[in-house]
Amino acid sequence: MAVGARSGRDEGEERPDEAEREAEDGGAEARPHRSFWKELPLLIGIALLLALLIKTFLVQAFSIPSDSMQNTLQRGDRVLVDKLTPWFGSEPERGEVVVFHDPASWLAGEPTPEPNFAQQILSKIGLMPSADEKDLIKRTIAIGGDTVECKKGGPVIVNGKALDEPYIFPGNTPCDDAPFGPITVPKGKIWVMGDHRQNSQDSRYHMQDSTQGFVPVGKVVGRAVVVAWPITRWATLPVPDTFDQPGIGNQTKATAMGLGAAGLAPVGLGPAALGLVGAVPVVMWRRRRLTDGTTGR
Repeated sequence: MAVGARSGRDEGEERPDEAEREAEDGGAEARPHRSFWKELPLLIGIALLLALLIKTFLVQAFSIPSDSMQNTLQRGDRVLVDKLTPWFGSEPERGEVVVFHDPASWLAGEPTPEPNFAQQILSKIGLMPSADEKDLIKRTIAIGGDTVECKKGGPVIVNGKALDEPYIFPGNTPCDDAPFGPITVPKGKIWVMGDHRQNSQDSRYHMQDSTQGFVPVGKVVGRAVVVAWPITRWATLPVPDTFDQPGIGNQTKATAMGLGAAGLAPVGLGPAALGLVGAVPVVMWRRRRLTDGTTGR
């Protein structure tokens, strides 16, 4: 009959292309998307890797454990330290607040907790403070080639220019507790002092050490640029105007992150948080690729 000649097959038989599409759609529905919990280990792994890279090369948070930099920094403040620019040969400049490794047992006698294995691993990837490293934070007063001095009752003088230091803790004097100089800072070294002058074991108190009170530039971790926590204390840490006065030296505007002295504890929250933020889009991109490859859309 004419009905049978219309398609050349039985009434209920499907066309091959329609059957293939239905099979593909059914196959896609039969294969559910990967669970978030299956992706979570990948997310954590990428976050940890990014945190390690950020902590090592870009920025790290440090906790202020003492009062030696008051009122610029208070005990418990968290500062962000730029670790990137020193990789390009940038060195600390006058006036910068810098973080540096203990150059000659400046923190001798300070208690150091003994971390367990898990704490050691977590500190290496930036998720916990490092308990075995002793770092300090201070202000860079003079750099290699500078002549610096301070007599009792007088100001700090760098290359013949008296410093106006409004950042000094109220009621303190520039150096009455430990006058010094004049001394010339060797190349590759810096001279550091705390803003709370009468409560800071800075370069003045270590002139009999093997480093003669100077901090080798190679010990500098970076420049502290921002007080990031608590939120109510948020502030940048610029170079004071007194270090820009004519004749004090050919100061180049800082591009490096410096470090100082005060007994500093690194905080891994900054790199860890940045690592997590960076890992999320990577995992989402991968999930989309997997989804597109499964559904054919």
